[in-house]
Parts: sequence; C-alpha cells; structure tokens
Amino acid sequence: MKNSLYVIEYEYHHEPKSFIIRAEVMNNAEAWHWACCDAGIGIIPRSRNEKIKRISKPLAERYGLENVRWRPSGSIPFIAKPYVPPPPE
Repeated sequence: MKNSLYVIEYEYHHEPKSFIIRAEVMNNAEAWHWACCDAGIGIIPRSRNEKIKRISKPLAERYGLENVRWRPSGSIPFIAKPYVPPPPE
C-alpha cells in the first residue's frame, strides 16, 4: 500500500484550520480523529502499531470541532491569496 497525502480542513471554535497528513487510508472517521489531534484534543500515537482510542465525531463536536472535510492533496489547484501586511501599531 502506498502512502498518500491528504488535506484535512476543519473549523475549531469557528476558526478555519487545515493541514496535510500522509496516511495509508483516509476516511471520514480518520479525518475527524486527525483533526482532533491537530486541534490538541486527541492523542497522537507514538508509533503506527500503538493502539489508541479514536475520538468520535460527537465527542469532537462537544470540544468545538466542526465541518471536517478531507481530500487528496493536489486534487484542487492551489491558488495563493495575496499577502496583505498587518496594519502598523
């Protein structure tokens, strides 16, 4: 099995976030779990063989995680947004 790159996008307390992960298999349950790990809710395993309890969608939603979406990396072309410097203080 080859490892593929996936983009996971989610909202944490109504703030959009995204990251890229390499995984052998990706599905909705995996995406929710890894979004929880990225948000600091879930536990990241130390090795592939370590069995950890997965965070379920209802539990993640109680912590403020919502709208988890995933897609293979490269499936949508990247369009960079123009850089706007922050206003001076």
